[in-house]
Parts: sequence; structure tokens; C-alpha cells
Amino acid sequence: MASPETVCGEKMQELQKQINSVMRTINNNSKVVAFMNSPAGKYLEERPFLSLSLLVFIALSAVPVGLFLTVIAGTAVIACFGVIILEGIVIAVCGVTLLCVLCGLVILSFGVSGVLSVCYLAVSSILNYMHTSRLLSRKPNQANPDSQTGESLIGRRISKDSTHID
Repeated sequence: MASPETVCGEKMQELQKQINSVMRTINNNSKVVAFMNSPAGKYLEERPFLSLSLLVFIALSAVPVGLFLTVIAGTAVIACFGVIILEGIVIAVCGVTLLCVLCGLVILSFGVSGVLSVCYLAVSSILNYMHTSRLLSRKPNQANPDSQTGESLIGRRISKDSTHID
């Protein structure tokens, strides 16, 4: 049997080979080579503690930034639906309000028409009464001098329409 130390050492060597393989793949990437040749890459290569701090910061901030962006996207979607729903509610309320105002205007127009009709009938009756009384107060010969009986044609017409003429 192999001792636990040798088994652990073999596993560590395998892990180191895998890490070296990943590091070669990353270092051979053209974008990484271009970044490492830039001034920022050279600056970070000279300061490994700063590079490690930046790497840890980026790794730790990925989750909060991701959650924040998810909340922002969700809020935008919900706001769009909310605006559509709110607009629908506003249109419905305005439509009902317009319907109520128009019904009120119909009732008001019937009332105003009734009042104007009553006023017209009253004024017409008063003017007709005043005109008739003025014609009756004249002498019969003045109304129509060609009349043989002394009654004018207007007087006869009025006498047919009215109940009594003196």
C-alpha cells in the first residue's frame, strides 16, 4: 500500500500539471498577449499584490454587479408593463368620466330645452293676448271701414277663436 503522503503528492503533481496547462493556454491567447504588452499589463505584471487585489475585487464584485443589473433589467420590464397597465387604467377612467359628462349634458340639454319651450309658449301666449286685447279695444269701424255690419274680419276671426266679444 502506498502511504497517504505519496498519494497526496501524486495528486498535487497532477493538479500542478493541469494548472500549468491552463496557464499556458491563457498565456498563449492573443488577447492576453496584447494586454500583457500594453502599459497597464506591464504595470500589473510588476506589482503582483495589486494584480491579486484587482483579481479578488473583480471576482467578489461580479455577484453584486450581476444582481444589480438583474434588478435593473427586471425593473425596466416591470415598468414597461406598469406603464401599459397604468395607461389603460387612465384611459378607462377618462372614458367613464367622459361618458358621465356626456350623460349630464344630455340631461341638462333636455332641461334647458324644456325651460326654453315653456318660456316660448308663455311669451307667445302673452304676446297673443296683448295683441288680441289691443285689437278688441279698437272701435269696429276703425278696424275695417268697408265692413257692412260694423265687425271687422279680424273681429270675426277672433270671435271664432275666443269665447266672447263685446
